[in-house]
Amino acid sequence: MSFKSDIEIAREAQKRPIQEIGSKLGIPSEHLLPYGHDKAKVGQDFIRSLEGKPDGKLILVTAINPTPAGEGKTTTTVGLGDGLNRIGKKAVICIREASLGPNFGMKGGAAGGGYAQVVPMEEMNLHFTGDFHAITSAHNLLSAMIDNHIYWGNELDIDARRIAWRRVMDMNDRALRDAVVSLGGVSNGFPRQTGFDITVASEVMAILCLSKDLEDLQKRLGDIIVAYTREKKPVYCRDIKADGAMTVLLKDAMQPNLVQTLENNPAFVHGGPFANIAHGCNSVIATRTALKLGEYVVTEAGFGADLGAEKFFDIKCRKAGLKPAAAVIVATVRAMKMNGGVAKADLGAENVAAVQKGCPNLGRHIANVKGFGVPVVVAINHFYSDTDAEVAAVKAYVAEQGAEAILCKHWAQGSAGIEELAKKVVELAEGGQSNFAPLYPDDMGLFAKIETIAKRIYHAGEVIADKSVRDQLKAWEAAGYGHLPVCMAKTQYSFSTDPNLRGAPTGHTIPVREVRLSAGAGFVVAICGEIMTMPGLPRVPAAETIRLNEAGHVEGLF
Repeated sequence: MSFKSDIEIAREAQKRPIQEIGSKLGIPSEHLLPYGHDKAKVGQDFIRSLEGKPDGKLILVTAINPTPAGEGKTTTTVGLGDGLNRIGKKAVICIREASLGPNFGMKGGAAGGGYAQVVPMEEMNLHFTGDFHAITSAHNLLSAMIDNHIYWGNELDIDARRIAWRRVMDMNDRALRDAVVSLGGVSNGFPRQTGFDITVASEVMAILCLSKDLEDLQKRLGDIIVAYTREKKPVYCRDIKADGAMTVLLKDAMQPNLVQTLENNPAFVHGGPFANIAHGCNSVIATRTALKLGEYVVTEAGFGADLGAEKFFDIKCRKAGLKPAAAVIVATVRAMKMNGGVAKADLGAENVAAVQKGCPNLGRHIANVKGFGVPVVVAINHFYSDTDAEVAAVKAYVAEQGAEAILCKHWAQGSAGIEELAKKVVELAEGGQSNFAPLYPDDMGLFAKIETIAKRIYHAGEVIADKSVRDQLKAWEAAGYGHLPVCMAKTQYSFSTDPNLRGAPTGHTIPVREVRLSAGAGFVVAICGEIMTMPGLPRVPAAETIRLNEAGHVEGLF
């Protein structure tokens, strides 16, 4: 069968002027800062004017653990937003911005697919409105000011061996994970070991995505712990006097980006922390703004529900006071077969037994999301190779878990192919079934929070960590940070820390290699297993096939 590619479909889009999309939400044109004709930022003054308005209903779209077969979580998020608008609900979509690193690595675009896309697709997946560049610049300004402070006399008595602030860039580059800086003599400063993380792992990214306004942003930036003195006392960003300049760099980046779907429905695309090394949700300011403007807000959380949904509930909702009304878990027949042991090359052949064998991964996610008190529906993202028997097997399994699975054909049919799911979501959201509560209380110890996530969400048998890690957590508790939630940095491909262990494993061990305090963002990062905060490129990076064609269009990005 022949299908148009995502980029072919996107280029045929009949986009409306962004002022027209804003008017659907009641945003006057003077409060839109256009970036061309099809994207704009929403002004802070307008956002402040919305305070006191009632909130719409918040719907989370999450998924099973990702597989090479593809699940289509963003595609389903966009399709559901269009579907809700189709059945007469005023719905707004909230998704994250794309990082250049995965775009030129192996993941590809992040704007949906088929006839369930957000446009302009090419710009969204490249530089967009410059938010990631601003975050990178603000982060590295602080890095430069730390080294400069030490060079000019080190008035704060910073211990150069205890500088916690690394540098970042928005690209996959394993060569920069560990580096030595300030080589070359006296004029270049004091040599020390440091390294780079990818921009989406920056605490500045997390802060921008969790801040409610510019004032909150500057306060959180000031709260960043950048280093420790020789007496092991923390040195803050505000001590370096960098918070004001960083806020200036982030002034425009803090404003949410408004774009549209292929069906001309509004979508906010703002912020982009990864869910395997950060908290994996779009910005609080975009979500809260959308909730004031729409009856329904459909948002997503990165990767599988064990990472993205857990962090959405335990970090974003906890910090922002959000209460999700329902959750959608995206699964595919193909992914069930992969979890059941079928090789990618063999996914086209019917294999009901493999589907049934792979379904426990989905079942684990259903139980986990229900554990937060949020009603769940499963969206089976349809592929043309799916057979009726395979779809029936997934539906039967989900019914045994006390939920419903609905076949969705939004990729091929747009909103018309997802009406049934939209109606089910409305039924769940308006049925008042949500009794949302985070997984653990604020006053639980930090290591106990890590163990709670590992045992209740990952079904691990134990968590292991060196004495130095446990002592560091106790020191942070003594310093007043024990109330913070935990952000787990772990492979997205498995409930365990072994990316090759599919299905629903139990009794495995979660090794915590390192912990980092993100005092400005307001969470503690636990780095588990072999996960890297600076990814590398694959053997054959996507960048090798990305180019401009004779018409000046981008090829190979999608």
